[in-house]
Amino acid sequence: MAAIIQGIGAATALSSANSLDSKKSLFANSRTSFSERKGRFCLVRSDGRLSYGLNRRGGRGRAEQIITNAVAAKEDTAAAAASTSSKPGHELLLFEALREGLEEEMDRDPTVCIMGEDVGHYGGSYKVTKGLAPKYGDLRVLDTPIAENSFTGMGIGAAMTGLRPVIEGMNMGFLLLAFNQISNNCGMLHYTSGGQFKIPVVIRGPGGVGRQLGAEHSQRLESYFQSIPGIQMVACSTPYNAKGLMKAAIRSDNPVILFEHVLLYNLKERIPDEEYVLNLEEAEMVRPGEHVTILTYSRMRYHVMQAAKTLVDKGYDPEVIDIRSLKPFDLHTIGNSVKKTHRVLIVEECMRTGGIGASLTAAITENFHDYLDAPIVCLSSQDVPTPYAGTLENWTVVQPPQIVTAVEQLCQ
Repeated sequence: MAAIIQGIGAATALSSANSLDSKKSLFANSRTSFSERKGRFCLVRSDGRLSYGLNRRGGRGRAEQIITNAVAAKEDTAAAAASTSSKPGHELLLFEALREGLEEEMDRDPTVCIMGEDVGHYGGSYKVTKGLAPKYGDLRVLDTPIAENSFTGMGIGAAMTGLRPVIEGMNMGFLLLAFNQISNNCGMLHYTSGGQFKIPVVIRGPGGVGRQLGAEHSQRLESYFQSIPGIQMVACSTPYNAKGLMKAAIRSDNPVILFEHVLLYNLKERIPDEEYVLNLEEAEMVRPGEHVTILTYSRMRYHVMQAAKTLVDKGYDPEVIDIRSLKPFDLHTIGNSVKKTHRVLIVEECMRTGGIGASLTAAITENFHDYLDAPIVCLSSQDVPTPYAGTLENWTVVQPPQIVTAVEQLCQ
C-alpha cells in the first residue's frame, strides 16, 4: 500500500490540478427518437431531430402495453440507418461514451486517475474502463481489493493532494460500505478544513433496477446521498449527456456522484466528433409542450417518452424535462416550464419516501406554488425491496400506462 501511495504522489508532481468551471454545452441538447432493430439488442438514438409523433405501425394498443425495456417504439430500420449515417459525428454505446470521456480527460490532464474493483486489465464490470490500463499504466488505472471503504477513502485522500480520481463502484449498492467516507470526508472536508482542501473526485457506477438482479443489486442511492452537504449529483440518460457529464464532473473542483443506470449501457447514439462539456447544473428539455410538465431522469426518461406518444394520440401535449442534475435542481428550467403548463408530474425510479421526487416536490411548492393549477403528482417506485421475480419486479417500478393515467387525471 505504501508503494501505491508513493506512486500516486509521484503522479501528482507531473502536473498541477487545473481548476475549470463546468462549461455549458457547446452543442444544443439533443432530442430523442426511438428505434428497435430486429434480431439485435434495442437501440435508442438521440440524433438532433424532434420526433414525438405516433408510431402508426404499432398502433394505440401497443403503446399501452407494459414494456419494461428502455425503448418501446419501432421505426423502419432502413430509414433510421440512412438518417443517422448522413449526420456528422460517430456512434457510440453509452458505456463507450463514458469511456471516451474518461480517456479524453486522462489525455488532457495527467492528474486524472481511476480506481476501483476490476477497473484495470478486466476493464470494469460493464467495460467502461476497458483498454485504459494498458494505455495509462497500473498507477493511473488502479485495481483495488474488494474494500469499498478503503479505496474510496484513498481516492478522497488522493484528491486532497491534487489528483482528480474517478472512483468506480462495481455496483452503486456496494458504496453503502463507503458511506462514512463519502459523507464525513468527501462532502465535508472542504468546509471543515476552512477551504484548505478541495476534493475534486468523481464517484460513479451502475445502479437502478435491472432485470432480476435481486434487491441488493437493484438499489437507487440517490435518496441516500442527496442529504450530504457539499456533494453534487448528476444522472446520465443518453450517450451524449453521459460523455458530457463525465468530462464536466472530472473538471469540477466539487465532489460529484455520477449515477449510471444498468439498463442504459447499450443505448446507442451519434455524438459530435468535436469536444464538448455539459453543464453539471442544467436540465435538458427533451420535448416541449403546453399541457403538463413531466420531470424525470435516467431510465424513466424512456418510459415517459413512450407514454408521451400515447398522450399525443389522446390529444395531450406534455412537456418532458430530463432534470439530469439531481443536486442542485435546475429551478430556472423547471420554473419556466411550470409557469407555462401550471401542472407537474414527477416520474422517478427512486423510492417514494425521501426520494428525489419528494425533494423536487418541496422545491417546486416552495418556489412556484402560485403558478400551480393542480397538486403536484409524483410517481415513484414502491417502498419495498426489489423482488427477484421478474413479474413482481415490474410491478415495483413505474410503467408507461401509469404515466398516461396520471396525466389524464392531472389535466381534467
